[in-house]
Amino acid sequence: MPGGTLADRLAALSASATGDDGVVTVTVTGSGVVTGLRLDDRVQRLSGASLSDEILRTIRRAHAALAEQVEAAVEETVGADTEAGRLVLDALARSGATEEPAMPVMPFPSFQNVPTLPQQSPGNGYESGRDSRAR
Repeated sequence: MPGGTLADRLAALSASATGDDGVVTVTVTGSGVVTGLRLDDRVQRLSGASLSDEILRTIRRAHAALAEQVEAAVEETVGADTEAGRLVLDALARSGATEEPAMPVMPFPSFQNVPTLPQQSPGNGYESGRDSRAR
């Protein structure tokens, strides 16, 4: 059982994960920051969308591996049933490192063609009712 305080143990943690086909490898620190990204030469065969999906999927795997290490460090040092242990594990759960992150879906803005001046009628463009070529 490694020694040290919980804070020291968490600061020293890092985790790596490799994608299914071995093209992408990601390393994250104990705080969840990506510190390493290795791409195999085979990425040239992937489309941009496939590559970005694989990178994000591998980052999530690295975060999940890190979450397992955090849980083990909490159990080995302070215990998961203590107040400090519960705080760390609750923060881990709130960070989303243990679950699939969801992308927020923003509604597409709707624009209305409403005249800004009383003499304008909808669809006349920028001018106030006169032909823009007649200057």
